[in-house]
Amino acid sequence: MTVLLKDLKGDKEVETLLQMSEQQLEAMGYTEHGRRHRLVVARRTAQILREWKMDKADVELGKISAHLHDVGCSISRHNHAQNGALIVYDLLTKRGMDFLSATKVSNAVGNHDEQVGIACTPISAALIVADKSDVHFMRVRKTKLTEKKGLIDYSDIHDRVNFAVIDNSLVFDHQEKTIILNFDLNQQVSTPMEYFEIFLNRMKMCKNATKSVGWKFKLVINKQILG
Repeated sequence: MTVLLKDLKGDKEVETLLQMSEQQLEAMGYTEHGRRHRLVVARRTAQILREWKMDKADVELGKISAHLHDVGCSISRHNHAQNGALIVYDLLTKRGMDFLSATKVSNAVGNHDEQVGIACTPISAALIVADKSDVHFMRVRKTKLTEKKGLIDYSDIHDRVNFAVIDNSLVFDHQEKTIILNFDLNQQVSTPMEYFEIFLNRMKMCKNATKSVGWKFKLVINKQILG
């Protein structure tokens, strides 16, 4: 039996876990990790795997990994990647996914966090880049915006950096075998230095993830190459 992403989107148990995950993160004051983030990460994970010429089955597993990558937050943000990996393996095998495919998804989920994660498969590498590249003003929660769509609290560096990112995209250079994270940053709101203050380890993780499949990772902010 094949388990597809579309099957999980209508699954009550999965949806309950994802809703609790987002509730936990909202209570902690984190940026949006809900439906929008899952859609962006799933689309980018699939895009990366296709650019890497992976087969359709692994692309589908990549999308499933992206959809479920933060499910461990339903228990706690602490160790959420490892908790999520255990939840995901149980969910998928109970629904008929073969052990190898479920292990690939579980491995990707368990290794997406920059504290302890490391890419050892193309799926895990693609998920890391897709997840860590989603920095965007749409991730700032509506409760943290004024009626005129400005930030209520500019002292929160995570909200400020995300709010400053106007546009964000991945570009693929096959000749150089490079993924380029390209975004425009409103420097009246935040600066490249502040971006690196909170995201340097994540960018290093992206660099190592792409290296694991023989590619490189570069960052372009406001048309300036920074790596």
